[in-house]
Amino acid sequence: MDHHGFLDTASYTYSLPGERIARYPLPDRDQSRLLYYNRGKISHHLFSDLPVLLPSDALVVINNTRVIRARLMFRKPTGARIEIFCLEPAEPADYQQSFRSVSGCTWRCLVGNIKKWKEGPVVLHVTVGGENVSLEARLVSRSEKDALVRFSWEDRTITFSEIIESAGNTPIPPYLKREAEAVDRERYQTVYGTENGSVAAPTAGLHFTDRMMEELMAKGIRTENLTLHVGADTFVPVKERNAMQHRMHSENVIVETSFLESWMRHSRPVIAIGTTTTRSLESIYWLGVKLLRGTSARTERAVVEQWENERLPGDVPLKESLDAVLDFCRREHTDVLRFSTRLMIVPGYRFRSIGGLVTNFHLPGSTLLLLIAALLGDDWKRVYTEALTSGYRFLSYGDSSLLIPGDL
Repeated sequence: MDHHGFLDTASYTYSLPGERIARYPLPDRDQSRLLYYNRGKISHHLFSDLPVLLPSDALVVINNTRVIRARLMFRKPTGARIEIFCLEPAEPADYQQSFRSVSGCTWRCLVGNIKKWKEGPVVLHVTVGGENVSLEARLVSRSEKDALVRFSWEDRTITFSEIIESAGNTPIPPYLKREAEAVDRERYQTVYGTENGSVAAPTAGLHFTDRMMEELMAKGIRTENLTLHVGADTFVPVKERNAMQHRMHSENVIVETSFLESWMRHSRPVIAIGTTTTRSLESIYWLGVKLLRGTSARTERAVVEQWENERLPGDVPLKESLDAVLDFCRREHTDVLRFSTRLMIVPGYRFRSIGGLVTNFHLPGSTLLLLIAALLGDDWKRVYTEALTSGYRFLSYGDSSLLIPGDL
């Protein structure tokens, strides 16, 4: 869905020297630096200071997705290497069902060297729990963007989750310009991730430790979970001169109604950990507005489309929107809301759900940076200039920021 306004992508870029990209994580997660932007004032801290900086009545919302070892290396009998990068399940389409599959499942994938794979299966031999398993992959269909791949194996006691955990490689970001190493298996995961499905980490959460989570609890700061499985398209840059013509990728959001009820009872804005959490929370708001308008479908087809929010009333109170979502879940007899979102947040957007954001420093000209510019206005330039001149490390394994644009 195109938007007819104009937003100059060149106005949301900056010079990022290669040496400022953190290619490896620090030894201790919470010893990364934290830039604190509080209503226009900037100060410098360690991430371990976050529990002190947050107000005691804050509600912190995290994305509990886990990164799967999505890169599978196959070889044809001819010796040609075929890399299959699992993006999202197709049959069964539910993540949990697909990971629990025995004998076979189909995924939407990126395929490296696909020109060498015209027909027939490719096979990967893997050891799972001491058992030798032959994982077979067949090309079902292909498009310009991706392909459908059918995986099959004979041992019905072994799940697809166990196979890729044993056979796959961690899909670290391409801008790190290195192969995945042993350190990435642990450090490219949050300590609180429980739901398998992402092919990119919700990187704002990489700084948290178990000790910090305990400190938040001791201070009385409540933490709630939602799930957004991050796709590979999160790394796709805005190539269009007019950012409004960028086609936003779709991502799946999973939210328990118990969280929505807790959120409704909370009288203060939330602190979102990461841009994925922010997009999820804002998308929940717009889904509720759609429900109030009577324009949303059943849970399995519920979606927030790109720019759809601009055609909806934006003055609906947050609690009314959440109440509509909860009422919908009750009518559907479900305690888990599942929907997809293409919401693209750009400068000029008014946030309905959050009072602050914890996030890393993002690529120039990216949709993630556009979101930061929407939150901070022109001050995003001051924040990024301060981070660059103060020696902060950038991108996934880099340092972090706590951004409070206005009164909580």
